[in-house]
Amino acid sequence: MQKLIKGIREYLGLSQADFAEKLGVTFATVNRWENGRALPTKLAQATIYEYCKAQGVPVYQMILDKIKTATEEIALEEGRVLLYHGSKSGIVGDIAPKSREMCDFGKGFYMGTEPGQPLTLICDFEKSKFYIVSIDMRELDSVEIKADLDWAMLVAYHRGRMEQIKGTDFYGKYSQLDAGKDLVIGSIANDRMFYVLDNFFTGGITDMALVNSLSALKLGKQYVATTEKACAAVRVERELPISMMERRFLQDESEANRQKGIHLANDICKNYRREGKFYDEILDEAK
Repeated sequence: MQKLIKGIREYLGLSQADFAEKLGVTFATVNRWENGRALPTKLAQATIYEYCKAQGVPVYQMILDKIKTATEEIALEEGRVLLYHGSKSGIVGDIAPKSREMCDFGKGFYMGTEPGQPLTLICDFEKSKFYIVSIDMRELDSVEIKADLDWAMLVAYHRGRMEQIKGTDFYGKYSQLDAGKDLVIGSIANDRMFYVLDNFFTGGITDMALVNSLSALKLGKQYVATTEKACAAVRVERELPISMMERRFLQDESEANRQKGIHLANDICKNYRREGKFYDEILDEAK
């Protein structure tokens, strides 16, 4: 956090003494923060948050820059891919496919190519931790799902939204699409996409609107280790704690992304309101 505080102060063009005056603390306090000899109290973090908001300081981008710097310091062996993981309470014990069953690609250990998605996913949890991880791909049986209707229907299957057509060929197709794979790779249903997906599943938009939303959003990818073998190939490279102040900025970003998703979905729905099929129509045809 010391580098972030220094970055905020330098962005504002303030000396340590001036910054301290703005925050209502002493020069020595700011100096200790920046030298890593002390951490701001929760009250001080709240004050910094409010001041940064009022001054328009791009703290979210600074958090991403901090992660980028840490990422660039990591050297990987051939065959390893660098990814990011967010945990609500931190990784305890061996990495394992412990997530709840009804996630995008079922039970597994979820990692992403973009740090923003796991950051905003865990920002509401006080004990959350952020990790830079890597996975050795060389011995893993993997499948990659393109960002199209198959992706959406596979997510529907794993989220339990196809049970009414269980036993059909259509259900069987998606139950087998990633069955037995060590690693599943596909687009992330991030903050902007949650609303669009739910709109599709509940009959608000057609498959055409959904597919065009996927194309417009240019989502990052998630890598899901679904077996013990794949989890054993994952290695934690860095653990980065998330402060209360950082979580508040991440919460703001998460809400902003959700609103962007809503506006995007509404615009696309207008353009494709009469094109394509609704989710219930797709399932009715499958029967």
